[in-house]
Amino acid sequence: MRTFLKNLFINNWPRKCLSIILAIISWVVVNKSLTTTKTISHIPIRIENIPPGKTIDGIQSNGFLNRKVNLTITGSKDLLDDLNAHDIFVALDASGQERDWIATISRKNIRSDTLDTKLFQRISLVSQQNFIVKLTNLVSEKIPITITQPIGHAPKGYQFIDIWPYQLYTTISGPENMIKKLKTHGLKLTFNLSDITLSQLDELHATKTQKHSDVVSFFVPNSWKYISLPPISSTPVEINDPDAKYLRIDFLRHELFRLDTPIPLSLYFPPNTISFITPSNITLAADPIIEDRNGIKVFSIPLYVRGVSALFLDLIKDMLEVVIVVSPNEDGSGYLNWGVQLISSRALEDRYVHLLTSDVSNEEFRDLQPQLREKLLRNRFRNFMNRMQIYKNAKEKFEIYPTLRNNMVWLNESKGQEPQTQK
Repeated sequence: MRTFLKNLFINNWPRKCLSIILAIISWVVVNKSLTTTKTISHIPIRIENIPPGKTIDGIQSNGFLNRKVNLTITGSKDLLDDLNAHDIFVALDASGQERDWIATISRKNIRSDTLDTKLFQRISLVSQQNFIVKLTNLVSEKIPITITQPIGHAPKGYQFIDIWPYQLYTTISGPENMIKKLKTHGLKLTFNLSDITLSQLDELHATKTQKHSDVVSFFVPNSWKYISLPPISSTPVEINDPDAKYLRIDFLRHELFRLDTPIPLSLYFPPNTISFITPSNITLAADPIIEDRNGIKVFSIPLYVRGVSALFLDLIKDMLEVVIVVSPNEDGSGYLNWGVQLISSRALEDRYVHLLTSDVSNEEFRDLQPQLREKLLRNRFRNFMNRMQIYKNAKEKFEIYPTLRNNMVWLNESKGQEPQTQK
């Protein structure tokens, strides 16, 4: 056995080593000389040397088009065996081009950022493929961005009330036709309230020391001020409007305020009902939840308000009124429409704006220009008007179901309830 191993590995060892080396060299040479053909799909296309003032339809900010090609490539087997679309791209030169042209993809157009820079030398053939490149004017325009109502839910204990400003602009450069479409239709940006944490709002609320500052404003971080534009840019585009720094989402503590002023109740007769309803004959029926105070009907039960700030409520509490519309309801239910009305809302809005803008200690508006500050506050006031809700208690909204019977308006606190009369 020992003699066999000696003859196998030791005797004539220089010749045997030389044979092994020659075998390896032969294998490498043969392997390198082997060729194969492979079809690779979804190969990116990059356009280089685009003339000044021009661009390519479908090109992105990184120079790549938003479309790809499939190529059949013949070349070294050892190269193609592991080659895929992530390793290579097609580079087309736009030098000297003034209009649309037809580019022919050959082996010299095959490039790679990770492989040998002379990659094309190991590729013998690329199936000839013509590619239409559409050259167009490069333009820049201010594109409107509508800030839509956010999705998601506000953190527990807080209520979303508004987002401001409602519209921004961003300057975008790109193909003329695409930019014109964007300018016409605009863009939309939507935030998710679920991305805002309870601790963030609690921290903001804790820093509120001004007397009239009861709104928690979450200023949108710069990392959120981007918009996705896949046809133009491979990465989100930053919103470069100077007013973007004011972008905020406003919240209120989810609090219930008791009304310490009774709400009057009145009847309204639309002009189109006078032909078949005589207002002088219609009266409000006596009801346990209302009382007469010097000829004015008011609600005698305690009522509460949610969806507004304490300052807003303090300003408007004496100017609230419940109005019942004495006219047949279009839904055929037999119940009359009613609503809470704010008397002299314009004057109240002016008072609200004046009060908050005259408070020099209020840091929330210190950096805002006067016109923007007034616009924000007027929007906030109107938002409170729309969101204000009346409650009977912490869980139950205030509801009535008025009906007109025998020239009397009866108040019912639930559907189907029979009218109540005082005994």
